[in-house]
Amino acid sequence: MPDAQDYGDAGCDTLGNLARHLGGLCLPNLEMLGLGKAHDVKGLSSEVKARGAYGKLAEASPGKDSATGHWELAGIVLDRPFPTYPEGFPREVIDEFEERIGRKVLGNRPASGTEIINELGDQHVATGRPIVYTSSDSVFQLAAHKEVIPTEELYAMCRTARKMLTGEHLVSRVIARPFEGSSGDYRRVNSERRDFAVDPPRPSLLDCISRNGKPVAGAGKIADLFAGRGLVECEHTADNRETMSRLLSLMGNYGEGMLMVNLVDFDTLYGHRNDPSGFYDALREFDGFIPVLMERMGSGDACFITSDHGCDPTYPTTDHTREYALFIAFGANMRNDVDVGIRKSFADAGRTAADLLGLSCELDGDSFASLLAG
Repeated sequence: MPDAQDYGDAGCDTLGNLARHLGGLCLPNLEMLGLGKAHDVKGLSSEVKARGAYGKLAEASPGKDSATGHWELAGIVLDRPFPTYPEGFPREVIDEFEERIGRKVLGNRPASGTEIINELGDQHVATGRPIVYTSSDSVFQLAAHKEVIPTEELYAMCRTARKMLTGEHLVSRVIARPFEGSSGDYRRVNSERRDFAVDPPRPSLLDCISRNGKPVAGAGKIADLFAGRGLVECEHTADNRETMSRLLSLMGNYGEGMLMVNLVDFDTLYGHRNDPSGFYDALREFDGFIPVLMERMGSGDACFITSDHGCDPTYPTTDHTREYALFIAFGANMRNDVDVGIRKSFADAGRTAADLLGLSCELDGDSFASLLAG
Protein backbone atom coordinates (compact mmCIF):
# COMPACT_ATOMS: atom_id res chain seq x y z
CA MET A 1 0.00 0.00 0.00
CA PRO A 2 1.11 3.61 -0.41
CA ASP A 3 1.87 3.89 3.32
CA ALA A 4 3.86 0.63 3.49
CA GLN A 5 7.08 2.53 4.16
CA ASP A 6 5.55 3.85 7.40
CA TYR A 7 5.44 0.24 8.59
CA GLY A 8 8.92 -0.67 7.36
CA ASP A 9 7.40 -2.59 4.45
CA ALA A 10 8.45 -0.63 1.35
CA GLY A 11 8.51 -3.00 -1.62
CA CYS A 12 6.42 -5.75 -0.04
CA ASP A 13 4.15 -7.64 -2.46
CA THR A 14 3.23 -11.13 -1.30
CA LEU A 15 1.98 -12.69 -4.55
CA GLY A 16 3.90 -10.44 -6.93
CA ASN A 17 7.25 -11.02 -5.24
CA LEU A 18 6.51 -14.73 -4.79
CA ALA A 19 5.84 -15.09 -8.52
CA ARG A 20 8.97 -13.17 -9.47
CA HIS A 21 11.05 -15.23 -7.02
CA LEU A 22 9.81 -18.53 -8.47
CA GLY A 23 9.75 -17.46 -12.13
CA GLY A 24 5.94 -17.43 -12.32
CA LEU A 25 2.92 -19.12 -10.78
CA CYS A 26 0.51 -21.66 -12.28
CA LEU A 27 -2.88 -21.34 -10.56
CA PRO A 28 -5.43 -22.07 -13.28
CA ASN A 29 -8.57 -21.85 -11.17
CA LEU A 30 -7.67 -18.62 -9.39
CA GLU A 31 -6.54 -17.27 -12.77
CA MET A 32 -9.94 -18.18 -14.23
CA LEU A 33 -11.58 -16.23 -11.40
CA GLY A 34 -9.56 -13.10 -12.20
CA LEU A 35 -6.58 -13.15 -9.83
CA GLY A 36 -4.24 -12.05 -12.64
CA LYS A 37 -6.59 -9.17 -13.41
CA ALA A 38 -6.74 -8.06 -9.78
CA HIS A 39 -2.94 -7.80 -9.56
CA ASP A 40 0.13 -8.23 -11.73
CA VAL A 41 1.26 -11.76 -10.91
CA LYS A 42 3.84 -13.35 -13.21
CA GLY A 43 2.38 -16.47 -14.83
CA LEU A 44 -1.27 -15.42 -14.40
CA SER A 45 -3.04 -13.91 -17.39
CA SER A 46 -4.76 -10.54 -17.20
CA GLU A 47 -6.58 -11.26 -20.47
CA VAL A 48 -9.03 -13.94 -19.30
CA LYS A 49 -12.76 -13.32 -19.11
CA ALA A 50 -13.01 -13.74 -15.36
CA ARG A 51 -15.77 -15.94 -13.95
CA GLY A 52 -16.58 -13.43 -11.27
CA ALA A 53 -15.48 -10.10 -9.84
CA TYR A 54 -11.99 -9.00 -8.89
CA GLY A 55 -10.16 -6.01 -7.42
CA LYS A 56 -8.23 -4.77 -4.41
CA LEU A 57 -9.20 -3.61 -0.94
CA ALA A 58 -7.16 -0.91 0.81
CA GLU A 59 -6.76 -1.21 4.56
CA ALA A 60 -8.23 1.92 6.12
CA SER A 61 -7.36 0.97 9.71
CA PRO A 62 -3.86 1.58 11.01
CA GLY A 63 -1.90 -1.63 11.51
CA LYS A 64 -1.42 -4.96 9.77
CA ASP A 65 -2.44 -7.58 12.31
CA SER A 66 -5.04 -10.32 11.97
CA ALA A 67 -7.65 -8.89 14.33
CA THR A 68 -7.54 -5.45 12.69
CA GLY A 69 -7.84 -6.99 9.23
CA HIS A 70 -10.66 -9.37 10.10
CA TRP A 71 -12.61 -6.68 11.95
CA GLU A 72 -12.30 -4.33 9.01
CA LEU A 73 -13.48 -7.04 6.61
CA ALA A 74 -16.50 -7.37 8.90
CA GLY A 75 -17.27 -3.65 8.75
CA ILE A 76 -15.24 -2.11 11.59
CA VAL A 77 -12.56 0.45 10.69
CA LEU A 78 -10.32 1.38 13.62
CA ASP A 79 -9.15 4.95 14.13
CA ARG A 80 -5.98 4.11 16.07
CA PRO A 81 -3.59 1.18 16.12
CA PHE A 82 -3.12 -1.36 18.87
CA PRO A 83 0.14 -0.91 20.83
CA THR A 84 3.28 -2.72 19.69
CA TYR A 85 6.47 -3.46 21.59
CA PRO A 86 9.63 -3.38 19.44
CA GLU A 87 11.78 -3.41 22.60
CA GLY A 88 9.69 -6.01 24.44
CA PHE A 89 7.08 -5.37 27.12
CA PRO A 90 7.79 -2.81 29.86
CA ARG A 91 9.19 -4.18 33.08
CA GLU A 92 6.04 -3.28 35.00
CA VAL A 93 3.94 -5.42 32.64
CA ILE A 94 6.23 -8.42 33.01
CA ASP A 95 6.48 -8.00 36.78
CA GLU A 96 2.71 -7.98 37.15
CA PHE A 97 2.30 -10.99 34.87
CA GLU A 98 4.94 -12.97 36.75
CA GLU A 99 3.26 -12.17 40.05
CA ARG A 100 -0.15 -13.24 38.76
CA ILE A 101 1.02 -16.60 37.36
CA GLY A 102 3.54 -17.34 40.12
CA ARG A 103 6.43 -17.92 37.71
CA LYS A 104 9.26 -15.93 36.17
CA VAL A 105 9.33 -15.74 32.36
CA LEU A 106 11.97 -15.99 29.65
CA GLY A 107 12.47 -13.93 26.50
CA ASN A 108 10.34 -10.79 26.38
CA ARG A 109 11.42 -9.50 23.00
CA PRO A 110 10.24 -9.53 19.37
CA ALA A 111 11.13 -12.85 17.79
CA SER A 112 10.18 -15.55 15.33
CA GLY A 113 8.27 -18.18 17.28
CA THR A 114 10.12 -21.13 15.79
CA GLU A 115 13.48 -19.51 16.51
CA ILE A 116 12.81 -18.44 20.09
CA ILE A 117 11.53 -21.84 21.23
CA ASN A 118 14.67 -23.49 19.88
CA GLU A 119 16.85 -20.79 21.45
CA LEU A 120 15.18 -20.82 24.88
CA GLY A 121 13.49 -24.22 24.88
CA ASP A 122 16.15 -26.00 26.91
CA GLN A 123 16.18 -23.26 29.54
CA HIS A 124 12.38 -23.35 29.65
CA VAL A 125 12.35 -27.12 30.17
CA ALA A 126 14.97 -26.83 32.93
CA THR A 127 13.30 -23.96 34.81
CA GLY A 128 9.57 -24.21 34.00
CA ARG A 129 9.54 -20.55 32.99
CA PRO A 130 7.19 -19.81 30.07
CA ILE A 131 8.58 -17.93 27.07
CA VAL A 132 7.10 -14.49 26.38
CA TYR A 133 7.66 -12.85 22.99
CA THR A 134 6.03 -10.46 20.57
CA SER A 135 6.42 -9.31 16.94
CA SER A 136 5.74 -6.24 14.86
CA ASP A 137 2.05 -6.98 15.52
CA SER A 138 0.19 -6.15 18.70
CA VAL A 139 0.59 -9.58 20.30
CA PHE A 140 1.61 -11.04 23.65
CA GLN A 141 2.69 -14.59 22.84
CA LEU A 142 3.29 -17.23 25.47
CA ALA A 143 5.08 -20.47 24.56
CA ALA A 144 5.50 -23.56 26.73
CA HIS A 145 6.39 -27.22 26.27
CA LYS A 146 3.33 -29.42 26.71
CA GLU A 147 5.19 -31.68 29.17
CA VAL A 148 6.37 -28.73 31.27
CA ILE A 149 3.23 -26.59 31.32
CA PRO A 150 0.13 -28.53 30.22
CA THR A 151 -1.80 -26.83 27.44
CA GLU A 152 -4.85 -26.05 29.56
CA GLU A 153 -2.59 -24.37 32.12
CA LEU A 154 -0.98 -22.38 29.31
CA TYR A 155 -4.44 -21.26 28.20
CA ALA A 156 -5.19 -20.18 31.77
CA MET A 157 -1.99 -18.09 31.82
CA CYS A 158 -3.07 -16.47 28.56
CA ARG A 159 -6.47 -15.63 30.01
CA THR A 160 -4.65 -14.03 32.93
CA ALA A 161 -2.60 -11.93 30.52
CA ARG A 162 -5.71 -11.03 28.54
CA LYS A 163 -7.46 -9.69 31.65
CA MET A 164 -4.32 -7.82 32.71
CA LEU A 165 -3.47 -6.15 29.39
CA THR A 166 -5.85 -3.20 29.35
CA GLY A 167 -5.66 0.57 28.93
CA GLU A 168 -2.45 1.66 27.24
CA HIS A 169 -1.38 -1.99 27.02
CA LEU A 170 -4.55 -3.27 25.33
CA VAL A 171 -2.81 -5.58 22.87
CA SER A 172 -4.84 -6.99 20.03
CA ARG A 173 -4.22 -10.64 20.89
CA VAL A 174 -2.72 -12.88 23.53
CA ILE A 175 -1.60 -16.09 21.83
CA ALA A 176 -0.95 -19.49 23.40
CA ARG A 177 1.90 -21.31 21.63
CA PRO A 178 2.29 -24.86 22.97
CA PHE A 179 5.23 -26.85 21.62
CA GLU A 180 6.65 -30.35 21.90
CA GLY A 181 9.78 -32.30 21.03
CA SER A 182 13.26 -32.39 22.51
CA SER A 183 16.41 -30.27 22.51
CA GLY A 184 17.33 -29.22 18.99
CA ASP A 185 13.97 -30.37 17.63
CA TYR A 186 11.25 -28.35 19.35
CA ARG A 187 8.08 -28.04 17.24
CA ARG A 188 5.04 -25.83 17.72
CA VAL A 189 1.70 -27.64 18.01
CA ASN A 190 -0.29 -25.34 15.74
CA SER A 191 -3.53 -27.28 16.18
CA GLU A 192 -3.52 -26.28 19.87
CA ARG A 193 -2.67 -22.63 19.35
CA ARG A 194 -5.31 -20.31 20.75
CA ASP A 195 -5.77 -16.57 20.19
CA PHE A 196 -7.38 -14.51 22.94
CA ALA A 197 -8.46 -11.32 21.18
CA VAL A 198 -10.09 -8.25 22.61
CA ASP A 199 -13.77 -7.83 21.86
CA PRO A 200 -14.54 -5.85 18.71
CA PRO A 201 -15.38 -2.26 19.74
CA ARG A 202 -18.85 -2.34 18.19
CA PRO A 203 -21.14 -4.79 16.35
CA SER A 204 -19.61 -6.40 13.27
CA LEU A 205 -21.15 -8.01 10.20
CA LEU A 206 -21.23 -11.29 12.15
CA ASP A 207 -23.30 -9.70 14.91
CA CYS A 208 -25.65 -8.09 12.39
CA ILE A 209 -26.30 -11.34 10.52
CA SER A 210 -26.92 -13.33 13.69
CA ARG A 211 -29.22 -10.65 15.15
CA ASN A 212 -31.31 -10.94 12.00
CA GLY A 213 -31.88 -14.62 12.66
CA LYS A 214 -29.39 -16.03 10.18
CA PRO A 215 -26.54 -18.34 11.21
CA VAL A 216 -22.87 -17.44 11.10
CA ALA A 217 -20.41 -20.33 11.38
CA GLY A 218 -16.67 -20.52 10.97
CA ALA A 219 -13.53 -22.63 10.99
CA GLY A 220 -9.95 -21.88 11.93
CA LYS A 221 -9.34 -19.02 14.36
CA ILE A 222 -12.40 -16.92 13.42
CA ALA A 223 -13.97 -17.37 16.86
CA ASP A 224 -10.73 -16.31 18.54
CA LEU A 225 -10.46 -13.14 16.46
CA PHE A 226 -14.06 -12.09 17.09
CA ALA A 227 -14.07 -13.25 20.75
CA GLY A 228 -16.80 -15.72 19.78
CA ARG A 229 -19.31 -12.97 19.02
CA GLY A 230 -22.00 -13.61 16.43
CA LEU A 231 -21.07 -17.25 15.77
CA VAL A 232 -23.24 -20.31 16.26
CA GLU A 233 -20.17 -22.54 15.90
CA CYS A 234 -16.51 -22.33 14.95
CA GLU A 235 -14.16 -25.31 15.02
CA HIS A 236 -10.42 -24.92 15.46
CA THR A 237 -8.53 -26.67 12.69
CA ALA A 238 -4.98 -27.94 12.38
CA ASP A 239 -4.11 -26.71 8.88
CA ASN A 240 -5.44 -25.43 5.56
CA ARG A 241 -6.51 -28.88 4.42
CA GLU A 242 -8.66 -29.47 7.48
CA THR A 243 -10.13 -25.97 7.19
CA MET A 244 -11.13 -26.53 3.57
CA SER A 245 -12.70 -29.87 4.48
CA ARG A 246 -14.56 -28.23 7.35
CA LEU A 247 -15.89 -25.52 5.04
CA LEU A 248 -17.46 -28.17 2.80
CA SER A 249 -19.10 -29.76 5.85
CA LEU A 250 -20.48 -26.44 7.04
CA MET A 251 -21.96 -25.76 3.61
CA GLY A 252 -24.20 -28.77 4.08
CA ASN A 253 -25.30 -27.81 7.58
CA TYR A 254 -26.72 -24.30 7.14
CA GLY A 255 -29.08 -22.38 4.95
CA GLU A 256 -28.98 -18.65 4.29
CA GLY A 257 -26.32 -16.94 6.38
CA MET A 258 -22.53 -16.70 6.30
CA LEU A 259 -19.58 -19.05 6.64
CA MET A 260 -16.19 -17.48 7.40
CA VAL A 261 -12.92 -19.42 7.44
CA ASN A 262 -9.26 -18.48 7.35
CA LEU A 263 -6.38 -20.49 5.91
CA VAL A 264 -3.61 -19.83 8.41
CA ASP A 265 -0.86 -21.94 6.82
CA PHE A 266 -0.07 -19.18 4.32
CA ASP A 267 1.41 -16.96 7.01
CA THR A 268 1.97 -19.31 9.96
CA LEU A 269 3.98 -21.93 8.06
CA TYR A 270 5.28 -20.07 5.03
CA GLY A 271 5.07 -16.27 5.18
CA HIS A 272 6.44 -16.04 8.71
CA ARG A 273 9.12 -18.58 7.88
CA ASN A 274 10.24 -17.00 4.60
CA ASP A 275 9.38 -20.16 2.66
CA PRO A 276 8.33 -19.20 -0.89
CA SER A 277 8.20 -22.81 -2.13
CA GLY A 278 5.96 -23.90 0.72
CA PHE A 279 3.73 -20.87 0.16
CA TYR A 280 3.36 -21.81 -3.50
CA ASP A 281 2.57 -25.44 -2.66
CA ALA A 282 -0.20 -24.23 -0.35
CA LEU A 283 -1.53 -21.94 -3.09
CA ARG A 284 -1.64 -24.83 -5.54
CA GLU A 285 -3.50 -26.98 -3.04
CA PHE A 286 -6.02 -24.17 -2.51
CA ASP A 287 -6.30 -23.66 -6.28
CA GLY A 288 -7.20 -27.33 -6.64
CA PHE A 289 -9.89 -26.90 -4.00
CA ILE A 290 -11.70 -24.16 -5.97
CA PRO A 291 -13.58 -26.51 -8.39
CA VAL A 292 -14.69 -28.68 -5.46
CA LEU A 293 -16.00 -25.59 -3.67
CA MET A 294 -17.79 -24.34 -6.77
CA GLU A 295 -19.44 -27.71 -7.29
CA ARG A 296 -20.87 -27.61 -3.75
CA MET A 297 -22.17 -24.05 -3.96
CA GLY A 298 -25.90 -23.55 -4.40
CA SER A 299 -27.49 -21.30 -7.00
CA GLY A 300 -27.91 -18.46 -4.50
CA ASP A 301 -24.48 -18.72 -2.89
CA ALA A 302 -21.70 -16.16 -3.20
CA CYS A 303 -18.06 -16.65 -2.25
CA PHE A 304 -15.53 -13.95 -1.37
CA ILE A 305 -11.82 -14.78 -1.33
CA THR A 306 -9.53 -12.20 0.21
CA SER A 307 -6.87 -11.64 2.87
CA ASP A 308 -6.54 -9.73 6.13
CA HIS A 309 -2.93 -8.56 5.64
CA GLY A 310 0.16 -9.38 3.61
CA CYS A 311 2.86 -11.85 4.65
CA ASP A 312 5.53 -11.70 1.96
CA PRO A 313 7.69 -14.86 2.16
CA THR A 314 10.45 -13.18 0.12
CA TYR A 315 10.68 -10.13 2.39
CA PRO A 316 13.65 -9.70 4.79
CA THR A 317 11.45 -9.78 7.91
CA THR A 318 9.18 -12.59 9.11
CA ASP A 319 6.33 -10.21 9.99
CA HIS A 320 3.03 -9.34 8.37
CA THR A 321 3.30 -6.77 5.59
CA ARG A 322 1.16 -3.70 4.88
CA GLU A 323 -0.55 -4.51 1.57
CA TYR A 324 -3.77 -4.28 -0.35
CA ALA A 325 -6.00 -7.32 0.06
CA LEU A 326 -6.58 -8.98 -3.30
CA PHE A 327 -10.27 -9.70 -3.75
CA ILE A 328 -12.21 -12.27 -5.78
CA ALA A 329 -15.97 -12.93 -5.69
CA PHE A 330 -18.01 -15.47 -7.60
CA GLY A 331 -21.34 -17.26 -7.61
CA ALA A 332 -23.98 -18.53 -10.01
CA ASN A 333 -26.01 -15.32 -9.78
CA MET A 334 -23.03 -13.00 -10.03
CA ARG A 335 -21.90 -11.03 -13.06
CA ASN A 336 -18.71 -12.21 -14.71
CA ASP A 337 -15.57 -10.24 -15.48
CA VAL A 338 -16.38 -7.31 -13.20
CA ASP A 339 -13.57 -5.06 -11.98
CA VAL A 340 -14.61 -3.59 -8.63
CA GLY A 341 -11.50 -1.39 -8.67
CA ILE A 342 -9.39 -0.39 -5.69
CA ARG A 343 -11.78 -0.05 -2.78
CA LYS A 344 -11.08 2.46 -0.02
CA SER A 345 -11.53 -0.07 2.77
CA PHE A 346 -11.62 -3.78 3.56
CA ALA A 347 -14.99 -2.87 5.09
CA ASP A 348 -16.47 -2.51 1.60
CA ALA A 349 -16.49 -6.31 1.47
CA GLY A 350 -18.53 -6.53 4.68
CA ARG A 351 -21.05 -3.93 3.56
CA THR A 352 -21.40 -5.76 0.25
CA ALA A 353 -21.99 -9.09 1.99
CA ALA A 354 -24.70 -7.50 4.14
CA ASP A 355 -26.42 -6.12 1.04
CA LEU A 356 -26.27 -9.49 -0.71
CA LEU A 357 -28.03 -10.98 2.32
CA GLY A 358 -30.66 -8.23 2.20
CA LEU A 359 -29.69 -6.82 5.59
CA SER A 360 -29.44 -3.25 6.83
CA CYS A 361 -26.36 -3.13 9.04
CA GLU A 362 -24.59 -0.18 10.65
CA LEU A 363 -21.14 -0.93 9.27
CA ASP A 364 -18.24 1.09 7.93
CA GLY A 365 -17.44 0.90 4.23
CA ASP A 366 -19.29 1.31 0.95
CA SER A 367 -21.16 -1.51 -0.73
CA PHE A 368 -20.44 -2.57 -4.29
CA ALA A 369 -23.21 -5.17 -4.39
CA SER A 370 -24.78 -3.40 -7.37
CA LEU A 371 -21.68 -4.23 -9.42
CA LEU A 372 -22.02 -7.92 -8.63
CA ALA A 373 -25.75 -8.43 -9.21
CA GLY A 374 -26.36 -10.74 -12.15
